[in-house]
Amino acid sequence: MKIKQTRDTLSTTYLDAVKIRNLIFVQGQGVPLSIEIDKNEAYCIHFVLYDDNDKPLATCRLLPDEQKGFVTLQRMAVLDTHQGLGLGRRLLQAAETFAKEQRFKKITLHAQMTAYDFYAKNGYLPVGERFLEAGIEHITVEKTL
Repeated sequence: MKIKQTRDTLSTTYLDAVKIRNLIFVQGQGVPLSIEIDKNEAYCIHFVLYDDNDKPLATCRLLPDEQKGFVTLQRMAVLDTHQGLGLGRRLLQAAETFAKEQRFKKITLHAQMTAYDFYAKNGYLPVGERFLEAGIEHITVEKTL
């Protein structure tokens, strides 16, 4: 397995990320495409985890905020057929390593409540109350790097 990253929204890696996000969020959870693909796409670093046959299996993106010294993890998704295999953890660790290398001090994200335990097991702490985003219950979590 390997993880690729890109900021190029015309690259194959980015297009693979969008395919996974479309399957999981748009088709699977009913998130409107107009929300899923947003104005931040070109500002983000997109990560895609591939299997040994170059099949994309998982994705996430980081939206940096240099002024505030943190990054926001977004659009974390693992194909349904590959959940529970540790791919999300591996991808999360790659994103955290990248953020540390870029000297960011913290990662924050809006975790779907169904994924909250995953983030908690990986050292993320809740901040604030639950809220609805795209009709799905979330909570903000963060981790100091």
